[in-house]
Amino acid sequence: MFNSLHEECGVFGIFENGTTSVAQTAYIALYALQHRGQEACGIAVNDDGVFTHHKGDGLVPDVFTADNLEKLGSGNMAIGHVRYSTTGGKNPNNVQPLVIRHIKGNLAIAHNGNLVNAYELRKEFELGGAIFHGTSDTEAIAYSIVKERLSSKSTEEAIAKVMEHIKGAYSCVVMTATKLIAFRDPMGFHPLCLGKTDSGAYVVSSESCALDAVGAKLIREIRPGEIVTVGSDGIRSNTAHCGKKSGLCVFEYIYFARPDSVIEGCSVHHARIRAGVFLARENPVDADIVIGVPDSGLDAALGYSRESGIPYGVGFIKNKYVGRSFIQPSQSGRDGAVRIKLNVLKENINGKRVIMIDDSIVRGTTCARIVKLLREAGAKEVHMRVSSPPFRFPCYFGTDVDSSDGLIACKCDTVEEIARRIGVDSLAYLSVEATRKLAGDGCHGVCDGCFTGNYPVEVPKEQAKDKFEMKLNQFSSYYQTLD
Repeated sequence: MFNSLHEECGVFGIFENGTTSVAQTAYIALYALQHRGQEACGIAVNDDGVFTHHKGDGLVPDVFTADNLEKLGSGNMAIGHVRYSTTGGKNPNNVQPLVIRHIKGNLAIAHNGNLVNAYELRKEFELGGAIFHGTSDTEAIAYSIVKERLSSKSTEEAIAKVMEHIKGAYSCVVMTATKLIAFRDPMGFHPLCLGKTDSGAYVVSSESCALDAVGAKLIREIRPGEIVTVGSDGIRSNTAHCGKKSGLCVFEYIYFARPDSVIEGCSVHHARIRAGVFLARENPVDADIVIGVPDSGLDAALGYSRESGIPYGVGFIKNKYVGRSFIQPSQSGRDGAVRIKLNVLKENINGKRVIMIDDSIVRGTTCARIVKLLREAGAKEVHMRVSSPPFRFPCYFGTDVDSSDGLIACKCDTVEEIARRIGVDSLAYLSVEATRKLAGDGCHGVCDGCFTGNYPVEVPKEQAKDKFEMKLNQFSSYYQTLD
């Protein structure tokens, strides 16, 4: 789990003025958001209050065939989700959107993030007789909304109440029989934006690149703590939970988001170039060529080259047909997987002093294999520069950095020791101070807890990736013994 970072999740929603092929639009958007989750995906469609949905494990084009999209039919609303599991594991009942049928109507929800009090919420519901089908924290959000809806005038009013007691990261899209609702946690850990098509349809998405894909124009970011409701009477906003300092995950700029997306007014591409510029200023070294590890290291390498004056070059050719699910059954298999995914352009590397830029080092094993490829290609020296600080602490908000046990920065006492382990001549990381400046003046604050241990909200003292699901299993087993 620690060989590399994994994406979080991606959500999308659309509200049309009339009945159209909204499933096809959601499909295109999920294709654009595929980088955020490659484990599973799904789409739910609303046609005059009647919900249809299809979801499954796999990539968007594998889950959605032409027949599946046709069966979803037409409607005036749809929401979609691409998933990488952080809480809940690979349970088919965890694949989103979750579709709930309750006494006041239908509801579908798609969620990006991770709740830090998911176990406590679920325990409370199950002790009250609720029946859960999966193990994701999204189901706890759905139950919370339904519970509050019973005593509320509207779903958005219920959501406002729910936001009082769910804690952690959540960028969500909810679809009811008549409304599309998007809401974001008060710290704004993960992005969520609002757009509009030329035909007048409103869309919400984790990233602006999906808006571009469906021909929508970015209107603005949905504010941290904001609830945006789209209905036949137009668009409304509830900002009662807004106002706190934001805590956007800084890795959206460094790694997660697509470079052509814009987050809080900042181009992700330019933020990564800025990271390379800062790296060159903080950690200069004499070399002949600057290369980036595809894909998220490329922009930072370009920035390093521009600032240092050292020529930028192509060092690796990436096989675009190898996904993250590639089977690696043995040590030799894992070594082979790196060679299949990346191949060195030897003509650019042989006999040269190389600066290799990557976005992060997690466990260090994959990095060591990549360095070995450069050595075999004839690199005279290999100097690694990382466009983020060292990972030293777990993430509780939707990224699978969940334990210090496998992090190389926690196992090694010094950066020099890490350099020896991965086989480079020198190693340097971007400073925390520079990381906070990547988005420029438009960003009002970031979460860098995985680097510093300082989190924007209170977090559990201990929570491994599988601890939530483990607790759920233990909880269920305990009550089965009382039967």
